[in-house]
Amino acid sequence: QMPPAFQVMTALVLAFTFGLGMALLKTKYLQNTFDDFRDIVSIVIENVIIPLLPFYIFGIFLNMIRNGEAFAVLAQFSKVIVVIFTLHILLLLLQFTIAGVIGRKNPLKLLRTMLPAYATALGTSSSAATIPVTLKQTIKNGVQENIAGFTVPLCATIHMAGSTMKITACALAIMYMGNMPVEFGTISRFIFMLGITMVAAPGVPGGSIMAALGLLSSILGFNEQLQALMIALYIAMDSFGTACNVTGDGAISVIVDRIAGKHEQCLS
Repeated sequence: QMPPAFQVMTALVLAFTFGLGMALLKTKYLQNTFDDFRDIVSIVIENVIIPLLPFYIFGIFLNMIRNGEAFAVLAQFSKVIVVIFTLHILLLLLQFTIAGVIGRKNPLKLLRTMLPAYATALGTSSSAATIPVTLKQTIKNGVQENIAGFTVPLCATIHMAGSTMKITACALAIMYMGNMPVEFGTISRFIFMLGITMVAAPGVPGGSIMAALGLLSSILGFNEQLQALMIALYIAMDSFGTACNVTGDGAISVIVDRIAGKHEQCLS
């Protein structure tokens, strides 16, 4: 047993306090310290935790097979995957419809232009690794190069709509499968906290679910076995969530470009 250094809420409050404080004070030394700390966490997750996850998940499924639960769980998982993929498509259609209305462009054409970024993210499972393709396709959608150069890298770090939706849907599915109480207040609190946590999720494959484990435990009451199921279900669809994230970045860029254009007109 390794007790956490901080409780989840304490860690989040400290993170925001230090983050806003460093941005306000523009302190170079503390910024460098936290940058190094971030890199260490990312290295540990990418080179230690993620490579060991398949063995951990394999052990969990062996235990489920021994208890006769594996096939029932896998059957339910297949339905969840279909639902989540459908939700991702609906989310992208909504994002690009809003972007098309604000940017006065054809939303389907905008979405079609972003498909290479979607395909690249399916292969890399990393928003950061897909940035060059996302940036190129965003510029093809008529976004100014300086606007795209700002929004795409920023959104690759903080825009995790697909991953957030996927984690929420997986958590709800597991709660229903385990006959756990599903209360509106608890789920709402989980969604709001998850949205905040995803901003700070490490930009490595599987980083989002690792950042969400604390919330799954503290808010939804997931034990180790349920957390392992969440990891397995998330990793199985990791690339789809990433693809939804980076494709939506294109829609956000179109909106920001339109707002920036109006601002320039007002100044002129």
